[in-house]
Amino acid sequence: MTSVADPSILHGRASAAVAKPVASTRDIRLDFFRGLAMFIILAAHTPRNFFTSWIPARWGFSDATEIFVFCSGMASAIAFGRTFDRAGWTLGTGRVGYRVWQVFWAHIAMFFVIATMLAAFDVLGNFEKSYVSSLNLQHFFANPAPQLVGLFTLTYVPNYFDILPMYMVILVMMPVIMALSRISLWAVAGAMGLTWLMAQQFILDSLGLGHLHLAFPAEPWSNREWFFNPFGWQLIFFTGFAFMRGWLPKPPVNQVLIGIALALVIANIPLSNIGVREFGFDWARDWRGANNWLFNKSDFGILRYVHFLALAYLCWAAAGEGGNRLRVAGNGIISYIWGVLLKMILKVGQQSLAVFVFSMVFARFSGFVMDQIGRNTWNITLANFIGFGALIAVAYTVAWFKSHPWRGAK
Repeated sequence: MTSVADPSILHGRASAAVAKPVASTRDIRLDFFRGLAMFIILAAHTPRNFFTSWIPARWGFSDATEIFVFCSGMASAIAFGRTFDRAGWTLGTGRVGYRVWQVFWAHIAMFFVIATMLAAFDVLGNFEKSYVSSLNLQHFFANPAPQLVGLFTLTYVPNYFDILPMYMVILVMMPVIMALSRISLWAVAGAMGLTWLMAQQFILDSLGLGHLHLAFPAEPWSNREWFFNPFGWQLIFFTGFAFMRGWLPKPPVNQVLIGIALALVIANIPLSNIGVREFGFDWARDWRGANNWLFNKSDFGILRYVHFLALAYLCWAAAGEGGNRLRVAGNGIISYIWGVLLKMILKVGQQSLAVFVFSMVFARFSGFVMDQIGRNTWNITLANFIGFGALIAVAYTVAWFKSHPWRGAK
């Protein structure tokens, strides 16, 4: 039997059928939009934050999670795809495994930092609410032994802590996708589509196949599953991966496609949170209730995928070739300010893992502070911008450490 790691398969006969990667360096658009997603994610996770009433997620089915996962797929194609090409399947898989190891410990550290912080709020303060219970962590503190086992085996995944486990499982799928790509890109598409289908609870139930639903248990005392089902979300990750690998051609920019994408985005507005809340589309509320499976966030409903691709295409067209329109030429004050902002957004996008972990901690701390001082327009706005500044500071600090400045010091 021939191994999938056999060079004759990975670098020989089958490689001729696979498109060559079109990108080997990071694209400014990748870091820009992933950086924006980090700011949105911070705002979205800050409790009782009125900024979340107007974030992009309120205007359509997809939100910043899609941006983060799609851009992560693109970044992974650059970071890991080159290793598979240069060093082969075995070492490429090892590189992916090392990244999973890093993300796993980031997940564990984030959990303990946040859990300890919330416990400190409850122990040191005399507040009307339990901050431990606010994230449903009372089970962990009441009976920590089995929950510790569940935490390290990813069978205990509280809702607030489920993005990184989803990301890890998708990364584990990458070597399989790379092996399939050496056989046929149709095999890749088939695997992606079938995996996504097996994650759709409603569709499987309709076919009498509900028992085949692919998902992971989130806690031992209930039937709850991971909020972010990686078998559904892999579809958007590997779509970004495929674009950056050159498996999917980059879409042309023309008025017809722009018109179609714009129509899809506008058509989402009546069905969105804004449409129901601000425009009073009661029929849309009824439709959403009856058709939730089409845009279900846990299993990644198909309308989330369609809406995101339409929105991504418009952003792709607006940013220009290579993101040229993001760079404002000129010597005026506006150009200077935008240039500074652009550098900071790009830096946040480049250090997304560290920034994300910090943002999840800061969001709970920021919510606690506002609980104590009260919420009004001014202090909530100030808290958001302090948080944005903190993300930028973390990004630059992490980049500084990664540059190993001590190596060249005398």
